[in-house]
Amino acid sequence: MNIRDLEYLVALAEHRHFRRAADSCHVSQPTLSGQIRKLEDELGVMLLERTSRKVLFTQAGMLLVDQARTVLREVKVLKEMASQQGETMSGPLHIGLIPTVGPYLLPHIIPMLHQTFPKLEMYLHEAQTHQLLAQLDSGKLDCVILALVKESEAFIEVPLFDEPMLLAIYEDHPWANRECVPMADLAGEKLLMLEDGHCLRDQAMGFCFEAGADEDTHFRATSLETLRNMVAAGSGITLLPALAVPPERKRDGVVY
Repeated sequence: MNIRDLEYLVALAEHRHFRRAADSCHVSQPTLSGQIRKLEDELGVMLLERTSRKVLFTQAGMLLVDQARTVLREVKVLKEMASQQGETMSGPLHIGLIPTVGPYLLPHIIPMLHQTFPKLEMYLHEAQTHQLLAQLDSGKLDCVILALVKESEAFIEVPLFDEPMLLAIYEDHPWANRECVPMADLAGEKLLMLEDGHCLRDQAMGFCFEAGADEDTHFRATSLETLRNMVAAGSGITLLPALAVPPERKRDGVVY
């Protein structure tokens, strides 16, 4: 048994398809299949059910997959520790970000990181919260930046900053000339929201429930920019994180 065999096994568990797993490992399908069989022979236990066209793992197989993920994570840590001896932060660092934060936060932190840690090789990955947490758990990501969610409690959490939410309304809205809109005034209003899967949606919904507002279910956006454009078109109002708000109080038909 070697590390490569464990990588084949984990890839097969993730893709549930021999060809796709082999492609992800940059080997031929017969090579991957043969190594899985050798692993079974070495362990003396069946890892896969071979009575179906689908890739189905036995109970023993799933237990070994979980352990293989742990081993691969630790191997990655060992390699990184060895490469960083006597140096400040260096080598590869895979950072996951939610798409509602990445475009607005990265311009502030990437130049600083490059300047402070010139030998650090940063790889940036954008995905929704549940995908990022799964990749963090599997060891594909070293850290993630996301809005606080209950599912992240299994990991070490370091608070970075508190992000205010600002109300975004179209320029002809009755509230457009107000400097501030009390939360109580949102009672009974319907706000445009992101689609399910975005943790910032949960944050915004929390504000709505607290204020007595509700979601406009006629439309759900895939990005903050789509929400902004819908507001500019007069289709509704929404909440945006301060990072995504321009310095001007009014821009491109939207008032903040």
